[in-house]
Amino acid sequence: MHAVAINGSARLNGNTSTLLRVCLDVLEVAGISGELIQLAENPIRPCKACGTCFVMKNNECITKKDAFHEVYEKMRQADILLLGSPVYFGSATADLMALLDRAGYVGRANGNVFSRKIGGPIVVARRAGQNFTLAQLLFWFMIMDMVVPGSSYWNVGFGRLQGEVSEDTESVETVRHFAENLVWLAGKLRG
Repeated sequence: MHAVAINGSARLNGNTSTLLRVCLDVLEVAGISGELIQLAENPIRPCKACGTCFVMKNNECITKKDAFHEVYEKMRQADILLLGSPVYFGSATADLMALLDRAGYVGRANGNVFSRKIGGPIVVARRAGQNFTLAQLLFWFMIMDMVVPGSSYWNVGFGRLQGEVSEDTESVETVRHFAENLVWLAGKLRG
């Protein structure tokens, strides 16, 4: 099994990537390989809503001048998909939503390629807005027909300065428990 974690933050090694790495570390100990994709290094343009992906049906988007196809292919091949975003004015980052909009359309146009994959969101806020952002990302997982395990609390953390989320021990433990549930669920699915 292989996991792909996508960091929607503009900060490469900020609080969002810290929690995604906690999750990936737990998966790795359980023998599940993983990689972290940083959208700050792989910018994605927004969806044009042109509908061409439904005509072509070749797992491609008509927009070619960005990292979408590379990231989408990794998402498509992954068994476990993790999405991380800081809260920007009560929602996920525009970079992450651009990816999800396009991946959602292309994936659904090609037989709903994310159906029954497992994963979930991880959100970091300075102070508030994490529930809205978590729900926003959960909506994407749900409409993609994915399976999202729970945890001991919602997958949210608090921190503004780089590394500050590590001091939020409850969020670190919540993400660890979420990752353990991913491992358990992956084992059940392997049969």
